[in-house]
Amino acid sequence: MGNKFVYSFEEGSADLKELLGGKGANLAVMTRLGIPVPPGFIITTEACQAYYKGDTKAISASIVEEYTQHLDKLEATMGKKLGDDQDPLLVSVRSGGAISMPGMMDTILNLGLNSTSVLGLIAQTSNPRFAYDSYRRFVMMFGEVVMGVPSHLFEAALERIKNEKNVTLDTELNAEDFKKLVGEFEEIIQKHTNQPFPQSPMVQLEMSIEAIFKSWNNSRAILYRELNNLKSLSGTAATVQAMVFGNKGETSGTGVCFSRNPSTGENVFYGEYLMNAQGEDVVAGTRTPLSIEALGHQNKALYEELVGYKDKLEQHTTDMQDMEFTIEEGKLWMLQTRSGKRTAAAAVRIAVEMAKEGLIDEKQAVLRVDPAQLDQLLHKQLDPEATKAATVLGKGLPASPGAAVGKIVFDAEEAHKRNEAGEKVILVRVETSPEDLIGMNAAQGVLTTRGGMTSHAAVVARGMGKCCVAGCSDALINEEKKTLTMKGKTLNDGEYITLDGSVGVVYEGRVATIEPELSGYFGELMIMADKFRTLLVKTNADNPKDALTAIKFGAQGIGLCRTEHMFFDASRIQAVREMIVAKDTHSRVKALDKLLPYQEKDFQEIFEALEGKPAIIRLLDPPLHEFLPKDEADIREVAKEVGVTKEELEQTISSLHEFNPMLGFRGCRLGVVYPEISQMQARAIFQAALKVPGCEPWIEIPLVGHLKEYLFLKEVIEKVAVEVGAVAYKIGTMIEVPRAALTADELAPHCDFFSFGTNDLTQMCCGFSRDDADSFLKHYVGKGIYEKDPFQSLDQSGVGRLMEICVAQARAVNPALHIGICGEHGGDPASVEFCHRLGLDEVSCSPYRVPIARLAAAHGAIKALKNK
Repeated sequence: MGNKFVYSFEEGSADLKELLGGKGANLAVMTRLGIPVPPGFIITTEACQAYYKGDTKAISASIVEEYTQHLDKLEATMGKKLGDDQDPLLVSVRSGGAISMPGMMDTILNLGLNSTSVLGLIAQTSNPRFAYDSYRRFVMMFGEVVMGVPSHLFEAALERIKNEKNVTLDTELNAEDFKKLVGEFEEIIQKHTNQPFPQSPMVQLEMSIEAIFKSWNNSRAILYRELNNLKSLSGTAATVQAMVFGNKGETSGTGVCFSRNPSTGENVFYGEYLMNAQGEDVVAGTRTPLSIEALGHQNKALYEELVGYKDKLEQHTTDMQDMEFTIEEGKLWMLQTRSGKRTAAAAVRIAVEMAKEGLIDEKQAVLRVDPAQLDQLLHKQLDPEATKAATVLGKGLPASPGAAVGKIVFDAEEAHKRNEAGEKVILVRVETSPEDLIGMNAAQGVLTTRGGMTSHAAVVARGMGKCCVAGCSDALINEEKKTLTMKGKTLNDGEYITLDGSVGVVYEGRVATIEPELSGYFGELMIMADKFRTLLVKTNADNPKDALTAIKFGAQGIGLCRTEHMFFDASRIQAVREMIVAKDTHSRVKALDKLLPYQEKDFQEIFEALEGKPAIIRLLDPPLHEFLPKDEADIREVAKEVGVTKEELEQTISSLHEFNPMLGFRGCRLGVVYPEISQMQARAIFQAALKVPGCEPWIEIPLVGHLKEYLFLKEVIEKVAVEVGAVAYKIGTMIEVPRAALTADELAPHCDFFSFGTNDLTQMCCGFSRDDADSFLKHYVGKGIYEKDPFQSLDQSGVGRLMEICVAQARAVNPALHIGICGEHGGDPASVEFCHRLGLDEVSCSPYRVPIARLAAAHGAIKALKNK
């Protein structure tokens, strides 16, 4: 665009949103559509960039000259002059990035008023109350936004005058009251800043534009961009626009409206307005606004005109619009339009209904809904009204969404017992381990003081659809006294707390919840999405209940069944421990024979739940020490159970101790050293499959790094298959060791499938411990080293590159190889889209993320078609 930094509304268009900001581009659109918009001009986002690049942090003389020329044209159009003492032009200066950030940046209204121009405004309008009302609003807004004066100082002065007059509303004050306030406000500015309120309108304008540019980096705007991952935006534009006034009396007013209901998505005109008011009055809460329908009764012609513009804008933009308007002495002006923010339920309904109306096609409807938003629809939520009155105890990581209300319990077995007795409990732990599974399953939610977004608590809770707040450093647990202390308040075992896993907040006591509504629109959107996606979407499930939940959400099978989760049940943990402490193969096999019927029953129930859908079953993966007790009392008890001395069990525990268990004796290494473990599991799988018609198990060998590891265990499994008489089965491996990815051409000819275990692959590729990295990764993300936490969203340029190499090498030697992903990334929308681009066959995720993955897979397919 050369060195052009300022555009009139007539010069702008929707295509220039990156340059003009969303607000400016949309004002240009309305102008081109013939909708009444007060004229003005836009100082571009490139001017904002130039401001930040400059050494003096001042607006350059050339940009000032350029916008001054546009101001001259605006004055000519309006027949008024900024600061004139006879007929002054007043303007607003508003911020606006390329993507809407409602309420995050700053606005200045009524700019151009001073001690002489206010007299000209009175002369032109014969309305001194209106003139001084506008003047006091400007001084207050300018003082706060531009000169940094705390707003409460102005508010205190306003309240003092209202108290003196014995009135409650601003509208009950008269011209003299506002004139007095102007003087007080100017004194407050002088006292607080040691600078006078500027009387020169051109100085006011330059200072305001600079304040708008500065607001791009205020704390609110920065946090909003971080929370919404808006990292590509380059700055804000500044829109300078002729003022129209809603505060000229009862024939004037202002309002905010939506072309559809932003909460429900219902196709009804929705909004609020106030007469004799300016824009901030509607949202400030000092006066109760009227519903937009009331305008139809008050002024039918104006209401119908507004409805006409609403319809025109929605038809033109093909999206639900959020609009602002002002009525000035009976004339309607449109001040802003933008795509409206909406809840997940509203987003789904609007997309589906607009497709039915023919406003958009089905591909557009699918793309209109952010897959991550669907989390809101899949989990119980806290009642927003109830949270307003609730006491916040602390904040951790939003590890698994939803709401949970229950009594504090510090022990997994105790949680199970209380749940069996009908109590609702929250399992509170420093951190969880596989032994806590029984308690996690019984609890309404889980709170941990340590651990990140991919910690055991987080991963398992998401898989279960349980609410979880992890890594809550505000919480201090005393397990001996059974107390939880947060922000100086100590809660005892059995007292109620409430978790909001969607934002990571812990509340005191019981907070009311609301059930999610998976309406028909949700199902219709999923049907649309499934028309376009090519990726299969499966689930990570370790039991029939989770499998059935996932199938209800549209899962096409199991992409990861973690068999170790079946070992912790009280009825079988003893046999597992006997196997671990066994001194020879015979003793180990004897213990494993006790486990066989349990495993076979587990697999049979899963296969029956799947009704012919495939299941990838991973052989035992975790280190053996996870199955053994930790404290002395438990060691003594377990030693007695398994028939060894306390000293012998302690020796076994000591021998299994590892400095880095994630890189130690686990996965296929267990099967290579103790093939009888893999034999038992394979036998259980095959015998179960033979009892379920149409079942085809896929057996997955974990943590393979070398072809010979894989071939050794493949032979073990195939021998069992022959012994059992199994025919329909597949054998493959999980790709989670970088060496396996780099030697994929060696592995692929011998495998029926690959499945990327991206949790471990990320850990080993990046050199991060997924349980310890949270302490520094958040800083890395904050500093832009990583755009997102690589354990939450796939590191596409690093880990993703390794996956690309693996897929290319594998498919070169085995084009029919089925390849999927089953790590936590299988439910992350950006990662799912990457998997589509990579040409994978499937993704697998926790049950409650299946709809998210289905929609993300459709997004990936539709975007790929567009790019072609």
